[in-house]
Amino acid sequence: MERVAVTGLGTINPLGVDVAQTWAGARAGRCAISALEAPWVDEYGLAVRVAGQLPTPTSELLSAREVRRLDPATQCALIAARQAWAQAFGSTAQVDPERLAVSFSPGMGCVTTVMDAWDTLRTKGPRRVAPTTVPALMPNAPAATLAMEFTARAGAHAPVSACASGAEAISYGADLIRLGRADVVVAGGCDDALHPLTVAAFAAMRALSTNPDPAGACRPFASDRDGFVLGQGAGALVLEAETYAKARGAKILAYLDGSAVTCDAYDVARPMADGHCQEQALRQAIAQAGISPAQVGHVNAHATSTPAGDSIEAAMLARVVPQAAVSATKSMTGHLLGGAGGLEAVLTVLALAEQWAPPTLMPGELEAQTDIDVVGPQGRQLKTQAAASTSFGFGGHNVALVFTAA
Repeated sequence: MERVAVTGLGTINPLGVDVAQTWAGARAGRCAISALEAPWVDEYGLAVRVAGQLPTPTSELLSAREVRRLDPATQCALIAARQAWAQAFGSTAQVDPERLAVSFSPGMGCVTTVMDAWDTLRTKGPRRVAPTTVPALMPNAPAATLAMEFTARAGAHAPVSACASGAEAISYGADLIRLGRADVVVAGGCDDALHPLTVAAFAAMRALSTNPDPAGACRPFASDRDGFVLGQGAGALVLEAETYAKARGAKILAYLDGSAVTCDAYDVARPMADGHCQEQALRQAIAQAGISPAQVGHVNAHATSTPAGDSIEAAMLARVVPQAAVSATKSMTGHLLGGAGGLEAVLTVLALAEQWAPPTLMPGELEAQTDIDVVGPQGRQLKTQAAASTSFGFGGHNVALVFTAA
């Protein structure tokens, strides 16, 4: 079976508009969550006051035509994927289109386009609804856009699994290579769901933090955590068959040696209390990587800062990889939903390459009986050849990715 190499990384997220800015922010332990100052916060009387917002509008990074035609989530995907492609291939890429695929997903679909189109219909009538609305709102729009960008004809896949979407898209992309269906896959996730309806809906579920302090709202594994913080952005990886990458002299950043997907089949919004299916995903990914759980030295945890979710994940990690240094990077960026798995895969590859675990910003006490090694706010040096990233989503979706050093 073909081994999967990672040769390109790209991201736009609250920490930065590219990989360099993002990693610098992580190394500095910077919280990129900020006050949500949109007028609709007060207009609708929303209790949520903070979000992980992009430092630069996508309109400054794309053409006017792209901004006009693409949903904000797809705009983030395009920015991140272009960066990853440039790192992998530079400006002289010659990839057979029939051997090039895309696997890229949002977690919410392109929700901003739907809401804006509804507002237009309601206030201005049907003649003012843009003809680009349907192509922009499709959940496969990011994948289709990237397929056209890179002329990828081996498939444009969009496995949507809520907050596990980005990670599942990466796992699916790796499977395409392992099965010999593609030589190169552009994979990742994206979302920009910062809209009053989305905020109100998550708040109605009591899923979002109502802490007004940007630096303290997202506090994974803390005893007083009260919910997650919405974030914007995307993360992208270029995956290649090892033989293909080596034949063209590519620099391999890491290997994606293991990936697994499971489903709780239990509840739409609540994970199984015993974390069994989360555990199965991680154990299966580790087994596919051909290593033992004891060899995993670092985990970028899903850890959204919800009361139930963090406890279940912490107990699961304690059973499988108690020795691993666990980072919860959503404490710096907020939760990018479908983009989270993409961004956190990027951070996991960087952690392996730099042998440094990103910090967990937690201005509070660690929850009692949390038997895992949570990395503190200063980050930590690593000495490991394997690292994992976990992603879980509403619907009971569980994904684990296991990377090994190049």
